Amino acid sequence: MKYSIITINLNNSAGLKKTIESVVNQTFQDFEYIIIDGGSTDGSVDIIKEYSSRIDYWVSEPDRGIYNAMNKGIIQAHGEYLNFMNSGDYFSKNTILEEIHADLSFDFVFGKARTIPNNTILSPSKNITLYSLCTTGFNHQALFVRRDIFCKHMFDEKYKMLSDWKFVVESLIIDNCSYKVVDIVVADYDLGGISTTYMDNAVNEQKSILKELLPERICSDYIFFREIKSPILYKLPFLSKRYRFERLIDKVIGLYIKVCK
Repeated sequence: MKYSIITINLNNSAGLKKTIESVVNQTFQDFEYIIIDGGSTDGSVDIIKEYSSRIDYWVSEPDRGIYNAMNKGIIQAHGEYLNFMNSGDYFSKNTILEEIHADLSFDFVFGKARTIPNNTILSPSKNITLYSLCTTGFNHQALFVRRDIFCKHMFDEKYKMLSDWKFVVESLIIDNCSYKVVDIVVADYDLGGISTTYMDNAVNEQKSILKELLPERICSDYIFFREIKSPILYKLPFLSKRYRFERLIDKVIGLYIKVCK
C-alpha cells in the first residue's frame, strides 16, 4: 500500500466532510484512510459513518491534543508514505496522489500549500536547511513522509503547536534523511484559526525545540543570528549574496552533529 492518509478532527463536521470528499475522490486509490476523532459532539461521527465504506479505520474518543491524535493515526498506519490531512484541509485537486506518486523515492516529499481564503501559495525552500526551516517552514498538509521514519521519531506530545516541526528538524537536519521539494500545490488549508497569540506561542515553542536539540552555545548564536543579523543582511543584497552567512552557520551545526554522533 502506497499511502496512509490520516485525518484528525474535533467538532468540525463541515470541515471534516470536505476533507473526506477530497480524499476518497482521489484518482489514485492505492491508499488507506484513517480518521481519529477526539470525541466530537457536533455530528462529526455521523459524517464518518456516512463514509464508513471508504474509511479503513476510525475511532471517536477523547485524546490529549493534536499530536496525541496524530500519533494514534501513525500507530494504525500501514502505508509506505503518510500524509496528515486534518479536518478543514483538503487536497487541492483529485489527482494529487497520482502526481506525487512519481516522486516517492525520498524519505520526505514536500509540496506547496494554498491558504484559504486569501489564496496565498506557501512554498518550502528548495534547499532545506535549519535556517530555512526556521524562517520559511513547511505545511504538514503538503508533506508526505516515509512511514519507517516514524519508527525512530513520533510526534513529541509535550509541544502543542510545533511538534511536527521538531520531527522534521530531527529527521532532516540531525538524521540527514533524504527529501525532495516538488512544484505541486498539494493542499488548501484554512488560516481562520491562526491568531497573533498563536504565532507568538509558536515562536516560543520553536526556541524551546532548538534549545532541546542543539548545544547551548550553538543554539544561542543561531537564534541571535536568525532574529537579528540575518534580517539586516537580507536588506543588503551585496552582503547576502557574497557571504551567505546562514549557510555557514548551518554547515557548522551539521559538522558538530556529525562529529558528536
